[in-house]
Amino acid sequence: MRKYFEFDKLGTNYRREIIAGITTFLAMAYILAVNPFILSGADLPPDLKANYPAFGAVFTATALAAALGTLLMGIFGRLPIGQAPGMGLNAFFTYTVVLTMQIPWQQALAGVFLSCTIFLILSLTGVREAIIKAIPQSLKYAVSAGIGLFIAFIGLKNAGIIVANDATFVALGHLTFYHEGMKPEAILAAKNALLAVFGLIVTVILLSRKVNAGIFIGMLITAITGMFFGLVNLPEQVVSAPPSLAPTFGAAFEYLGNPSALFTVNMLIVVLTFLFVDFFDATGTLLGVASQAGLLREDGNLPRPGKALASDAIAGMAGAVLGTSTTTAYVESTAGVAAGGRSGFTAVVTGIMFLLALFFSPILAIVTPAVTAPALIIVGVLMASHIAKVAWDDLDEAFPAFLTILLMPLTYSIATGIATGFIVYPVMKVMKGKAREVHPAMYVLFFVFLAYFIWLRE
Repeated sequence: MRKYFEFDKLGTNYRREIIAGITTFLAMAYILAVNPFILSGADLPPDLKANYPAFGAVFTATALAAALGTLLMGIFGRLPIGQAPGMGLNAFFTYTVVLTMQIPWQQALAGVFLSCTIFLILSLTGVREAIIKAIPQSLKYAVSAGIGLFIAFIGLKNAGIIVANDATFVALGHLTFYHEGMKPEAILAAKNALLAVFGLIVTVILLSRKVNAGIFIGMLITAITGMFFGLVNLPEQVVSAPPSLAPTFGAAFEYLGNPSALFTVNMLIVVLTFLFVDFFDATGTLLGVASQAGLLREDGNLPRPGKALASDAIAGMAGAVLGTSTTTAYVESTAGVAAGGRSGFTAVVTGIMFLLALFFSPILAIVTPAVTAPALIIVGVLMASHIAKVAWDDLDEAFPAFLTILLMPLTYSIATGIATGFIVYPVMKVMKGKAREVHPAMYVLFFVFLAYFIWLRE
């Protein structure tokens, strides 16, 4: 095993790799609570929750998809990188595809499976480089930043820090409960909002002090504090058999065999968005983590790039079958690298930890909107950092990027933000006399997204 994972070449050992694997798991563990919370529509009104998969089944699917994807990356790709259902992609699944576009969640899973199948083909055929060059850098950064703002907005809304307002659309929620005449439900909402604010402060402090599992620990401290003040229920038990996977397992096949449901412009938008976000997120994450670990080749590329990207794609396909949104590489893997992880054995340890986590589902009883909100907001902050990389001094680059970033949270739709940016970008270039700078693929996407607005938007 030492020889297969090249311990001597990489200057590592079992002890260091095990510590790194556990560190990566702790940095990623928040997804076990946040992903089921988002995909099950736990923050939506009761009459809408029937349109979403069961919380328990999504938890099991999340843990299994993360374990399988991470083990694949460790054994097949031999990189110290963990995988799990991606933040942003799960928000797109729930709030855009199912809630806004009113596509059944089973059909949405079929879209995830198709996008990851295409990703696998692109990874194995070498078309990856051509596609990366086709999409402007400014739009890549804008998509990531816009999703970050969207996720942060969801966290603020779920916590009650931001609330609806008839006059101004949104406003600051109640952050005090000392006003006379306040109704009990308003007092409870204010207490939960303050709990989320407390959790956010704790999480920021932990991360600023370089605590690798800061998000996970922050959620844990928030939950314990909520229990102390009677805002979070104590779990009835700690260990149990994993929740049944039956409600979600294989649900995607219901639509994969139905061409009339799959081959529509609506589904084309869904598949393209899943593919686009996963493709560039995975590529960027793999390169970033491998660079920090000192594993890049002399030409700046990944070692075994085909196997690494194929591991990501296969994990996504498996996750769709299990019942979760797109599984992808996690930038939190840098925590394990910082702890000394250098080989695929780090990922193997992380994958085993996800399998063990299957038996601790009762602890998820402590997951409330106030507990998950800090994690959503912090992840949003990290993703929004890409705003700095947009070429703001070049208007034909900046304006499409700005619209992409702005419209995601304002329209409550990731697809709308992406579609707007991909329509405006070639128009700006043509009007400025730079039509030849635009890749032909961008013109094709221009017409696809234009059709989306003309025929599909209500």
